[in-house]
Order: sequence, then C-alpha cells, then structure tokens
Amino acid sequence: MDREQLIACPVCDVLHHYQDVAAHTVARCARCGTVLAAPRSGAMTRIAMLSLTALILLTAAAGFPFLELKAQGLSHRASVMDAMMAFSRGPMAPLSLATGFLIVLLPAARYSALIYTLAPMALGWRPAPRAAAVYRWAEKLKPWAMAEIFIIGVAVALVKVSGLAQVGLGPAFWAFAALLVVTILTDNSICRLTVWKTLKTRSAS
Repeated sequence: MDREQLIACPVCDVLHHYQDVAAHTVARCARCGTVLAAPRSGAMTRIAMLSLTALILLTAAAGFPFLELKAQGLSHRASVMDAMMAFSRGPMAPLSLATGFLIVLLPAARYSALIYTLAPMALGWRPAPRAAAVYRWAEKLKPWAMAEIFIIGVAVALVKVSGLAQVGLGPAFWAFAALLVVTILTDNSICRLTVWKTLKTRSAS
C-alpha cells in the first residue's frame, strides 16, 4: 500500500487508509474516535481572516492599558508592555523575557505563519514559498503561544487583588478576552489533514 495514502491517528497511532472527505463531514479514528479530518467550505479564508483579527487584537492588547488600580487615593494604569519593562532588569529579567515571548511574540508569529500559509491558497493561488515549512512551525508554536492562558491567569488573580484595591479593566483586557474567543474559533476551524493535502496538491500543480 502506498504510504502516501496512509494517515495515523495523532492519539493512538492507528493507521488508516486516506479517502477524500466531503465538506462538513467528519472522519474519526476507528479505534479511539479522534477527529482525523473535518473539512469545511471556505475554512482557509475564515482562518486567514481570524488570524489577521487576532494579530490586530494582540497589538492592541500589548499596547493599551490593561488594568487600573486605585487604593488610598492613588491610581496607576499599566499595559502588558509596561509590566514587562518593569521586570526587565535584575533577577526578574528572565521572567520578563519569557512573558514577552509566550504572550506576545510567539502568538504573533503563529498567526503570521497561518496567514502566510493559508491566505494565498484561500485566494486560489499557489502556496507561498516554503509554505509547508512555515505551517509546520505554526503547528509547533501552538502549545507555546499562551496569550489565552494569560487572560485566564489574570482573571484568577483579579479575584485576589479586588479585595485590596479597586480594579478597573482597561481596553487591553477586553482585547485579550476577544483574542481568547478568536483563538478558539481559529483552532476549531483548522482541519490539518486538509491543509496538508491542499499544500501538496497546489504545490505539485
């Protein structure tokens, strides 16, 4: 059997013979039920647009004020970039660097990679140069892009801080909240098997 026609379940590694899956149809692993393919019409256009939206939200979330704290007549507003710069010196510098990479740079790199890979194909063009390698990096960056984890952690911290000071939510907080929704929609729209098959087919044509 041609190895090109075999696909492995990402969970249990069972091999399946690849068959074309119709749009809005789900192909599942015969052993564990993991979704192997779930193509949707117009998905590449949707993912590219969602990734562009995520980049805009991420830029706003990094630059605009995130929180405003008021206590004993004093008020202070800070953005994510302000928080990173505040710890950029001394023993906390590695934490500041990790925050910048995991919350801002890596998510931005992943969304840019998705746009680079999928936008040309969504327009009906040939894949961009080295699109397969770029998409592979986008998949590898996914576990490390933690902007959505950051907003969950902040929400938990706000419960603790609210008892000590009056907390006001800035526009960056809502940008992060919207980014969380956009990220979920983007990940749920991606059919990785379809992307790889389309990359292979368009590159060969």
